[in-house]
Amino acid sequence: MLISSIDNAKIKEIKKLETKKERDLTGLFVVEGEHLVYEAYKEGLLKTLIVRDGYPLVLDVDTIYVSDKVLKYLSSLTTPTPVLGVVLKKPFKIIGDKVIALDNVQDPGNLGTIIRSAVAFNFDTIILSDDTVDLYNPKVIRATQGMIFKINIIVGNLAEYLIKLKEKKYEIYGTDVTSGNNIKSLEKRKKFAIIMGNEGNGLSKEIKSLCSSFIYIPMNKECESLNVAVAASIILYELNE
Repeated sequence: MLISSIDNAKIKEIKKLETKKERDLTGLFVVEGEHLVYEAYKEGLLKTLIVRDGYPLVLDVDTIYVSDKVLKYLSSLTTPTPVLGVVLKKPFKIIGDKVIALDNVQDPGNLGTIIRSAVAFNFDTIILSDDTVDLYNPKVIRATQGMIFKINIIVGNLAEYLIKLKEKKYEIYGTDVTSGNNIKSLEKRKKFAIIMGNEGNGLSKEIKSLCSSFIYIPMNKECESLNVAVAASIILYELNE
């Protein structure tokens, strides 16, 4: 099927997925580029493949071919890739003993980087507070480089999830640049959760009150703080086993 009009009903439905409201309603989101499309396909989550007319890519899923005009209409990039995909959101639940939680992290690039680092350093689950940047924001998806499909990610009331983890005997570590235990001297536990806070304000008072203890990264005093994604990556590396 070749679609050359942006007024096509199917194209309009895909276009709606630019909004968080529509993504939440349908359980679908759009990825751009062959790498992300292949990662979704390997996980069985690719619902529809969208390919520029004449581009040599064939996968065993529903496929529509589109003109350059339609491709540009659907793409969030200045220079569209020849391949897009409509993808099913993956159902997630808490699995495993190593958890990282994010409290109101707002930058899409930071979230995407943290997801990549969590996979790289063998964490099991990521919990995102309700007010963290949307997991399916196109910039987040691109920053994950496909790792969004490789780890369990939960979005919800962070305080409620932390209470449940504490009931299951998880150690809850908050991050604090001015106090707490040196990450290098931290006694490693089997079941734990690390909480990273907002880029400007750190952890909220409610979330701080649920922490068992706090950790910090020792560094040159000339540097007041690290980017949250950098700090998270260092901590995840240190706690990797």
